[in-house]
Amino acid sequence: MPKYTLLIYGDSAQWEALTVEQRRAHDAAHADFRDAAGDRVIGGQELEPSPNATTLRGSVTSDGPFLETKEALGGFYMLEAADLDEVLALAKLLPEVQAGHSGVEIRPVVEHP
Repeated sequence: MPKYTLLIYGDSAQWEALTVEQRRAHDAAHADFRDAAGDRVIGGQELEPSPNATTLRGSVTSDGPFLETKEALGGFYMLEAADLDEVLALAKLLPEVQAGHSGVEIRPVVEHP
């Protein structure tokens, strides 16, 4: 079955500014997504904020993300699904799709023999 990675991007400052109530609602929406996706979710994690990232390019290591941008990768899910339409239907449940500062990028995974 094809695999897809859902990359969740957004403004980390806005995620960090969520109230306790907003964080609970956000986490509940992710729980609803995982419940709806069921065993199609084969992996995923929330990531530390982008200032905690380390970037390596060639022999140069730097703190933080390489690009200066408001949108940072905040987490991901790995799904197995029949097709992109099935993934799109599930991804619409993620709260980042509705938030004005964030979005979800869906990328098919290349399967090597």
